[in-house]
Amino acid sequence: MDIYEAVAARHSVRRYSDRPVDGETRQKLDAFVAECNAQSGLHIQTVYGDRAVFDCFLARYGKFSGVENYIALVGGGENLGERCGYFGESIVLYAQTLGLNTCWAALTFRKRAVRAELGKGEKLCAVIAFGYGLTAGAARRSRTREEVMRVGGEPPEWFLRGVDAALLAPTAVNQQKFLLELCGANGVRLTRGKGFYTDIDEGIVRYHFEVGAGKENFVWKK
Repeated sequence: MDIYEAVAARHSVRRYSDRPVDGETRQKLDAFVAECNAQSGLHIQTVYGDRAVFDCFLARYGKFSGVENYIALVGGGENLGERCGYFGESIVLYAQTLGLNTCWAALTFRKRAVRAELGKGEKLCAVIAFGYGLTAGAARRSRTREEVMRVGGEPPEWFLRGVDAALLAPTAVNQQKFLLELCGANGVRLTRGKGFYTDIDEGIVRYHFEVGAGKENFVWKK
């Protein structure tokens, strides 16, 4: 499975088996996380074999079970939520190519139990549960292309591919509060709506659009 296939195949999974993540898969995932940290300036950390974080009422309310591995999205500085969303989702899709299932969690876990190091000026934005799911998850209700894009005339195929990939991006409570606007021949503007965790959602959507459209085909506009 490549990254393009992962966009379509990946669904949120909240129930996991007790199968441990094997050493080779750990090595690949940890190496990818290290690359993301080097590119982003974030302090993302992987934790294995820790059931305490998702052993609470909020996690059970969120229908999580069997979670013992997670990725802690930690960092500081400007646009932190957007950066955590962008690089966190790149890790999510990479994990999918390794045969792992994932689920974003911003509230439904024990924040104080997270085993992550926080440096000066850093904070925990969210965590991503991962492991081998009891199911592969399922597709969710989605908005249409027309509801999330603004174009004048006939849009190029690469733009439509990007929009389709963006519509497959996980967003908080599936709110999909974003607008993608085609500016000229190859400019794209992404505007996020108002709501909780829309900053993280913006980063996730931005990454999905880049995968679908191809970064070589367009430039981001402010």
